[in-house]
Amino acid sequence: MTVQVLDPATLPADDNVNPYTFCVELKGSQWFLQKGKMIAYYGRIEFNGIGHGALERLVRTSFHSPLHAGDWVVAQGSGKMLLADRAFDVNSFDLEDGNLTIRAGNLLAYQPSLALKQSIVPGFLTLIGTGKFVAASNGPVVFMEPPLRVDPQALVGWADCPSPCHHYDHGYVRGVIGGLRTLTGIGGTSGEEHQFEFVGAGTVLLQSSEALMPEQATGAVPHEPGVPGGGSGHASGGHGPLGPGMPRMPGQLGDLQRRFGL
Repeated sequence: MTVQVLDPATLPADDNVNPYTFCVELKGSQWFLQKGKMIAYYGRIEFNGIGHGALERLVRTSFHSPLHAGDWVVAQGSGKMLLADRAFDVNSFDLEDGNLTIRAGNLLAYQPSLALKQSIVPGFLTLIGTGKFVAASNGPVVFMEPPLRVDPQALVGWADCPSPCHHYDHGYVRGVIGGLRTLTGIGGTSGEEHQFEFVGAGTVLLQSSEALMPEQATGAVPHEPGVPGGGSGHASGGHGPLGPGMPRMPGQLGDLQRRFGL
């Protein structure tokens, strides 16, 4: 078996190394990066948190989501940076004078030429402008055209079309299977009972799986053998206002409460 060993000269520039790893090239430039998604880098690259004084102008023009400020850093310098997310599929996408709304956990990185804003849909972020971004998905991404109804668990995002509305199949819910779910609570809600409905022009991005990427606390040190600061205990969901090991729930500000004086 032949193994390809890569170095700065043989790594691709702003392209995939394999389906699960993407290489970003920095040439005295900057990228916004979600914490925990950089696995290695070559060169001289610095990582600064959102709100760092020297980056105030950049953040003012390209980052407008205080609820997610603690999850992101700015990578700047010169070199090549490898991005990955738990062996999920990773791809880059080019946005040209458009807007794309994407599930917050799926967005790994983006160029500052794009402006990130808080979507009105909980759990989603919107990118506006022209530039490149990198996103992960549980399986390859499929591009679909509205009108379309989508299983919420398969939805990655949508571009240049109105936000979706909820659609419930009340006939299915009132049926035998729906009645059993209501009485017993077993089985939850499936894509056959509840969908997101898209209308109008645009593009809908779906992952080829009905299993959402599990949420992971950013910046947390896992309690695993061999990890500095870790141990032999169970993996931790981070340390927040709920205490050690408790995951941060969507919408909770956590440490941002102190940072923004809330």
